[in-house]
Amino acid sequence: MNYFDRNPKDGPQVGLSFEGKPMKYRTFLTTLMLFLFFFNLGILIISITTFKDTIARAEEKSLGEHYFITSSLIKDFYAVENRGIDIEDSLGALLQPYSYLSGDKKVKLALYKGNQIVYSDQPQNIVKSSSLELDKTRDRLVSSQKSEGRTYVMVSGKLPAPFDDYTMVYFYDTTDSIAAWNQMKNMLFLAGLILSSLLAFGLLLLLNRIFKPLTQISHMSRSIAAGAYDTRLPVSGQDELSEMARSFNHMAEEIKSQIMQLATAAEQKQQFVDNLAHELRTPLTTIYGYAEYIQKVVCTEEDKVLATNYIMSESRRLQNIAYRLLDMATLRENSIERGDVCLEELVRGIKQAMSLKATAQDIKIIYECRFDMLFCDADLMHILLVNLLDNAIKACKPRDIIKLVAELEGDRKVIFIQDSGKGMSEEHLDNITKAFYRVDLSRSRSGGGAGLGLTLCQQIALNHGAELSFSSELGKGTTAKLTFTSS
Repeated sequence: MNYFDRNPKDGPQVGLSFEGKPMKYRTFLTTLMLFLFFFNLGILIISITTFKDTIARAEEKSLGEHYFITSSLIKDFYAVENRGIDIEDSLGALLQPYSYLSGDKKVKLALYKGNQIVYSDQPQNIVKSSSLELDKTRDRLVSSQKSEGRTYVMVSGKLPAPFDDYTMVYFYDTTDSIAAWNQMKNMLFLAGLILSSLLAFGLLLLLNRIFKPLTQISHMSRSIAAGAYDTRLPVSGQDELSEMARSFNHMAEEIKSQIMQLATAAEQKQQFVDNLAHELRTPLTTIYGYAEYIQKVVCTEEDKVLATNYIMSESRRLQNIAYRLLDMATLRENSIERGDVCLEELVRGIKQAMSLKATAQDIKIIYECRFDMLFCDADLMHILLVNLLDNAIKACKPRDIIKLVAELEGDRKVIFIQDSGKGMSEEHLDNITKAFYRVDLSRSRSGGGAGLGLTLCQQIALNHGAELSFSSELGKGTTAKLTFTSS
């Protein structure tokens, strides 16, 4: 089965319908009718022109021969009179030889004296009385006449004086010429019919080829609208249709990408809501439980202090979540103001913030700076680096070493934070920047973490046009790498 002959409901590889037919057939009928009109009009013009030419040549021949016969007959009349013979008694002998003038027996003659016929070998009753009454402006009259199924060119004209009471009528039979013209006309129309049939067949094949890509695109559009985003047009050649197919495939690829991004965003939002609900449920349940315990149970002062501490601890967790969410919302909605910050001063502040915690867990932090200035927001960069160091400390055990190294990689400034802790798997690396994601659930919650620290770091890095990436190996530690794209 051809790729485009499948049904759209069968899946991504779907077929074509024939909804492009009406337009194709309209084009076919319009083109064919225009061709037939102009082609048959041409045949008709050629036929009429040929017919007129045939009649004109017959009339010209008839006029010439009528003049010749008339001139010769005058001489014969004079000769007969000189011999003292009556002209009318000699008309048959005088005129009969001229009837065979053409040699093909198509010439007939008639001679009138006044309105009375004195000689004739022409068809009967073909000469009208009006043909014998010539006005003074014309000495000969040419017309076409039909008699007994045959067509004649008739030339009538009076003889010169003193024989001007005679009228010579010349008939030339054009029946065969007109029949030949009719045969030629019929052959032309028959050839036109055959050519029209061939043209219709060729035109239909051509339109099928031209409209096939359009039909495919129409079907593909419906398939994509139905959810078959993997459907693509076959592309071959370098013509305009192939270019259109490539553009349509590119559009389909973009639509698929956009749909996947929307689906991913919707999934992330739903996951964020689920995680937020989960994170809020635990401290709220704890707070409510201890508050109810203090209210309803008779307890000692020591129990009240313990319960109050739990309530305060969980309240701080809720407060941390609220502050972190507010920080991220602020970073997303507002642009930051960056400036040149002395890296030594930035590191000095970080040392002060982390020294107590590192000392308390017997962890050594080494700071190495190989460039002087960093274009950033000092407060946000402080938060980012402190968060990364805090996560590194949580992953380490006593006497482990953490390195913060600021150096140049080519023309880019890079800051590494490398620990020698327990590391994490590839699965965790892909998710650690997601909101409320925790590698170690028990440890993070016991430490008051909200699962938003690395999410905030990612947002700060994005606001600085920097890339935050992680690499890790179980049992050997984790390295966070912050790469700045601007100097």
